[in-house]
Amino acid sequence: MKPKVYVLVFDGFADWEPAHALCRVNQSGRFDVVAVGLSEAPVKSMGGLTVTPEITLERIDPGEAAIFILPGGTMWEQPGRQNVLDVLGRLHAAHVPIAAICGATLEVARSGLMRGARHTSNAKEYLETFVPDYAGGDFCADELAVADNGLITASGLGSVEFAREIIKELKILSDADTRMWFDMFKNGVIPESLRYKKASQR
Repeated sequence: MKPKVYVLVFDGFADWEPAHALCRVNQSGRFDVVAVGLSEAPVKSMGGLTVTPEITLERIDPGEAAIFILPGGTMWEQPGRQNVLDVLGRLHAAHVPIAAICGATLEVARSGLMRGARHTSNAKEYLETFVPDYAGGDFCADELAVADNGLITASGLGSVEFAREIIKELKILSDADTRMWFDMFKNGVIPESLRYKKASQR
């Protein structure tokens, strides 16, 4: 049985934010990507895609989890969801990496997992505005994505950086190939090896 990469889906989730990461995860063939819902009902992403959850939050098995990915969405700017907070606590206690981007970083802040761990978000002020008891300002980095202590966080502007940290956490690519991948998708740099292959096929 392959380890599971759990990704939370809900009405209005930002479908593009985990897309780069999920593509590399799935192409590796080493993991099963599992859509997790707040319920079993189909949801519609921010981009208009209808997704049917395969399991609900309560059925996440930490023993089978490789990582839990939380996309952004305006839902996170509402009061915290206890069932999500409970799952975050269970997974963290089981040393399962947690990856949150954009608004989902608010729920991680509410969970208390940011205390003592370097992290980022859309801005420190964003966390302070929506999480009144947020007290991790000294550990908040002005970076597009940060990985520390089993926690990956990212700004909504850092989906490629977010994917890079997930790729590194799951050891999907070598360090050199991770750098090459990042240069391609962030900076549009096509490696010479791929240029030669393309030219040779003409």
